[in-house]
Amino acid sequence: QLRNSTTSSTVQTPPDPTLSARDNVALPGRLRRRPLSRTAVDDALERVGLSDQARHLPHQMSGGERQRVAIARVLASRPDIVFADEPTAALDVAAAATVLDWLAELAGGPGAVPGAVPAPAGFSSPVHQPATVLMVTHDAAAAARAQHVLVMDAGRLVASLPGGDPAAISAAVLSARGAGGSR
Repeated sequence: QLRNSTTSSTVQTPPDPTLSARDNVALPGRLRRRPLSRTAVDDALERVGLSDQARHLPHQMSGGERQRVAIARVLASRPDIVFADEPTAALDVAAAATVLDWLAELAGGPGAVPGAVPAPAGFSSPVHQPATVLMVTHDAAAAARAQHVLVMDAGRLVASLPGGDPAAISAAVLSARGAGGSR
């Protein structure tokens, strides 16, 4: 029950390949038996630029579009905790920056993370209260957008540092690997 009511995850494909984009976005509400409003679902799809693909099934969408459906699911459901598993993996640089901006907004609004930009004019923030965003990534630039970065190697925590500096994060990863970690 805790998982259904307070958390959401972004993965590289929507959870059910038989559901349309709209139904995938609405799924968390159905699972927790508190359906999301059609407006919340449609607003989230519009926010990620997928209004025209709302009825498309995942196999009819590109990898980047499927990833944006996962982000729309998070925006619509407004969880307390967001688990973001490689949220920018299938995206080009511009789309990745936009996704990171959305995650930053969820974590506390525009400007909560260095480099975050406000929502475009005409869009209201989907955030009622800040969410905790836990992101797993191999991209030092994406990790640097976080307020705090934990570096892991072979399942062990090997470094803890503030976000904001991709070079420092890369150096911490390389240092961990040079110290006998996984290669």
